[in-house]
Amino acid sequence: MKFEITILGSSSATPIFNRNPTSQAININDRLYLIDCGEGTQQQMLRFDVKASRIDHIFISHLHGDHYLGLVGLISSMHLNGRIKPLHIYCPSHLKEIIDIQLKYSETTLQYPVEYKFTDATKIELLLDNQDITVETIPLNHRIACTGFLFKEKKRLRKLIKERIEALAIPVPYFSALKKGVDYVLPNGEVIKNNTLTIDSSDPKSYAYCSDTMYDERYFEQISNVTLLYHESTFLNNMLDRALETHHTTALQAGEIALKTNAKRLIIGHFSARYKTLNDLIDEARTVFPEAELATEGKVFSIGD
Repeated sequence: MKFEITILGSSSATPIFNRNPTSQAININDRLYLIDCGEGTQQQMLRFDVKASRIDHIFISHLHGDHYLGLVGLISSMHLNGRIKPLHIYCPSHLKEIIDIQLKYSETTLQYPVEYKFTDATKIELLLDNQDITVETIPLNHRIACTGFLFKEKKRLRKLIKERIEALAIPVPYFSALKKGVDYVLPNGEVIKNNTLTIDSSDPKSYAYCSDTMYDERYFEQISNVTLLYHESTFLNNMLDRALETHHTTALQAGEIALKTNAKRLIIGHFSARYKTLNDLIDEARTVFPEAELATEGKVFSIGD
């Protein structure tokens, strides 16, 4: 199953040259999901070939502008481009008021429904459950209510061993049952064990998106053992006092979190505009977690098969 994360924006608070405010596009089995929608996200989507028409679910972590100020423009463009299918937005409750008032005073009546599901930053909630994945909130510790999002792939059916299936001339109508683990009975009554006809599918993948937060071990258990962890890393650790004051994380702390939660890989992002280059940030994270990478605009991280 395809499971890819495209970085659309990686800057915190304000955009700087070559870095846009936070946004990511997630492609899971060719279904697109958008996480956060900072200013300029539409331009980044055009630049990196992320088609807005394919996005049906948008997740907004919190109501600081660098995470949602591009949303009303995206909603309006979807309207102008003829969208009629519903758009699902998962967000803090006050975002609906913000969007509604902008549509009201621009005298815009959308020709498609926007369906909101409001998040509660005090507890873990299941937001989405479809045939491919589940998505749940990650309660974080920021200056205002903020959640991350945990995307978990569902366990897939077993895979047929083509040579064995052909050798026994098993009819196609039996394939579905075999994939579900059912044994096959030959016409003479002999039972062929399923594990000789199929192999187990690969372990489900997972992606944890930890938006703005200070270091807080309360969310560690929920994100433990993720395939890929994105964690904000606004400052270098020599600015730890500033990180604590603003409820953010340092690059060193992000590496420590990845290590303590047994993440397979780490992406750091949400960089302060004070850093013109990011070498020091990634070097710091790698001192404790070598498998760390930068959230660079346009970079695609694949964790699928």
